[in-house]
Amino acid sequence: MAKKEPVESTVTEEADDGRQPDVISKHRPDQIENVDQKGPHITFTTANGIELHLTVHTPEIIQLKYYLEGDLRSDFSYAVDPEFTPPEPNFILEEQQETFIITTKALVCRVSKKNLLVHFYDTEGNALCQDKAGFYRRESIMKGIREIKITKQHSENIHYFGLGDKVCKDKLKGEAFENWNTDAFEYKRGDDPLYRSVPFYMALNDGQAYGIFLDNTYRSRFDFGKKKKKTTSFSVEGGIMNYYFIYGPELTTVSERYAQLTGTPDMPPMWALGYHQCRWSYYPESRVRELADTFRSKQIPCDALYLDIDYMDGYRCFTWNNDHFPDPKAMIEDLKEQGFETIVMIDPCIKADKDYFVYQQGKENDFFCKRPDGETILAPVWPSTSAFPDFTHPKVRDWWADLYEDHIAAKKVSGIWNDMNEPAVFEVDHKTFPDNIRHDYDGHACSHKKAHNIYGMQMARASYRGIKQHNAEKRPFLLTRANFAGGQRFAALWTGDNIASWDHLKLANEQCQRLSISGYSFVGTDIGGFVDDPTPELFTRWLQLGIFHPLFRNHTMGFNVDGSAAVDEQEIEQKKKRKPTSDQEPWAYGERYTDINRSVIELRYRLLHYLYTTFYDHINKGTPILRPLAYEDQSDARSIHQTDAFMFGPDILVSPVLAKGKKVVKTYFPNGLWYDYRTNEPYVGKHSYNIDAPITDIPFFVKAGTVLPLREVMQYTQERDPKTLDLNIYYGHQPSTSELYEDSEEGYDYAKGYYRYTKFNLYPDEEQDSLQLTADREGSYAPPYREVKINIIGLPFEPEEINVDGEAVLFSRTSEEKGAVYHFHTQPDFETIIIQ
Repeated sequence: MAKKEPVESTVTEEADDGRQPDVISKHRPDQIENVDQKGPHITFTTANGIELHLTVHTPEIIQLKYYLEGDLRSDFSYAVDPEFTPPEPNFILEEQQETFIITTKALVCRVSKKNLLVHFYDTEGNALCQDKAGFYRRESIMKGIREIKITKQHSENIHYFGLGDKVCKDKLKGEAFENWNTDAFEYKRGDDPLYRSVPFYMALNDGQAYGIFLDNTYRSRFDFGKKKKKTTSFSVEGGIMNYYFIYGPELTTVSERYAQLTGTPDMPPMWALGYHQCRWSYYPESRVRELADTFRSKQIPCDALYLDIDYMDGYRCFTWNNDHFPDPKAMIEDLKEQGFETIVMIDPCIKADKDYFVYQQGKENDFFCKRPDGETILAPVWPSTSAFPDFTHPKVRDWWADLYEDHIAAKKVSGIWNDMNEPAVFEVDHKTFPDNIRHDYDGHACSHKKAHNIYGMQMARASYRGIKQHNAEKRPFLLTRANFAGGQRFAALWTGDNIASWDHLKLANEQCQRLSISGYSFVGTDIGGFVDDPTPELFTRWLQLGIFHPLFRNHTMGFNVDGSAAVDEQEIEQKKKRKPTSDQEPWAYGERYTDINRSVIELRYRLLHYLYTTFYDHINKGTPILRPLAYEDQSDARSIHQTDAFMFGPDILVSPVLAKGKKVVKTYFPNGLWYDYRTNEPYVGKHSYNIDAPITDIPFFVKAGTVLPLREVMQYTQERDPKTLDLNIYYGHQPSTSELYEDSEEGYDYAKGYYRYTKFNLYPDEEQDSLQLTADREGSYAPPYREVKINIIGLPFEPEEINVDGEAVLFSRTSEEKGAVYHFHTQPDFETIIIQ
């Protein structure tokens, strides 16, 4: 039997009777003494009682869990998708003189007999990821586990990506970060931690990519060579060391495999991808109606309007202020007639009021979070005294879901916005619950130290269930602030209370890229900044960037400082302390900028078919919607170092303007040929160009070989049936494939085959001066448009004939400065087009 003793033990100053205030133990593995295999699970046990449970989930995904005596042994995880059940993979376990070797068709994993160090290689023997010091744990009798840590080697040319939306000075490399969900109002570059925890990063090492996902909800830390230059480490303050190694070798593949492990969301309704308008707060009802009327009268497209906390009766969730909104159901119905979906905020802070039905039910059923002695924790948030549901309890989640019946089923609210769910607590420096608050944790009772980072995720889970439960025919839309890895299954995300500054515009770009490759593709920022007032130029540049963020929402801290929505003196004073912001609607900056901003939003609506299709790929394959240029060409050193330009889906490169007064952006293009969407000018990859960017434009570029679908501009996504689908064909020198996914844009008929998935295949023949386009389709959905207009861009020859399904069609030519564009119309069900 192996001895259960630590490798090292240290004590504090000893008292006269031989006792000490505390005893600290430090654990490192020594010689492997036993190996046991059961199916895909291998257990290595060392002489000093440390166990490594290694599970081969797929040929590319290997899980490692380390246990000591007394540890809770459980496979429970909030992060891993319950539907992640891959078939048991084939692999070989071999013993050599100094190591045990696990070999899959993609990986070789070596476990050192001497000290349990774990090294990963590709099948050709190239090192991918190697332990340096490996596993380490420090604990004490009085304080329990203080640190569990894995230390790995890293080389000078390694690059790191992901870890959620960290706002570091430059790259992750050379920096250290913490994951502890925090109400980070007015956060700035370099601040850490922020609102959410995504303990997953990717590394690109000598051209090969892998990922590390730390599945542990305690406070965690990641050090990418800050403390020691050639060392990367990740650590937690409790639980067990439990992480997944995810191999690519492509960066995109790593992100896809992580998304398959932790899950993807439902297909969103099309309206959720339209433009959203929000502020703190739109009230009373007359103000909301005026807002809706102004959008329509100025013909600025918009699909969703938000109501912030002041719609409630004194910050009581699931209620309405009858003075401000005397008949919310009628208002919501009228807004719906105008094409607006209504989204309302719900917070986790429940006002401690004995006459308030939510508080009554929570108290009677013992649903609120408690201290160790059983006392309900009460703390100030918007209500000066609030209780907090324990969303880690299944019965609490069921109750919370039921509470949405009036909002969703009766009043027909379309979407929900969960805020303050880190959980935030006002007035104390700690900003959240004490660490000793108790949680059910789905039957694995624990303290807040373990439950803190998943509190917001479990609130979102309960809200998501409530939306689906009370509107089963519609697709859910839920927006949340706090979350954890895997929470993308339930909610979209925004980056929190940002600032109207040029650096925050740049941060918005960086954060959304990082979140997207970390599993959260349905992401956006508060356009224009939540705090302070943007200049007209800054607002427009932010709106332009927002075109290419899946969540396209304008939000500002524009509350009324007169305290008319506050319920007591304390709340009035709290509001007055914060500087109010001015109006931030698209028309708030004068006629010139109104026209520009209208055209910006119209462009988003033109691109909705393309965005909807990228969502389809994300949901089915886990492919991130936003990607750094390194994801386009990870072999290109210059692409790896780009942070401003990014990929929007597979075929569009965006080069946003991120600095005041800038009218030219220097843009680096990855390998290939790229066409300026505005001018059709081609640019050759692996070069940088100075691109004109007047205030009216955001430069973006379409990859050669792309068939880009473009939608008609409407005032809202369901305004009318479209008449025409535009297809822009961008000539490329190699065969290529593009996709278009279409369905009814709401509901679940697509799950019954009522969708249309089209694969467009382009075959250029430069010797014969011809181009062939074929369309392969599946699904029974018939789109509403009656014709397709095709525009051929970059064609290197003058066509004599264009033939659609064996019949010649008339075509026209538009002569442009950068080359001719050829146009013709055809039917939606065409199969083959030949241009020659």
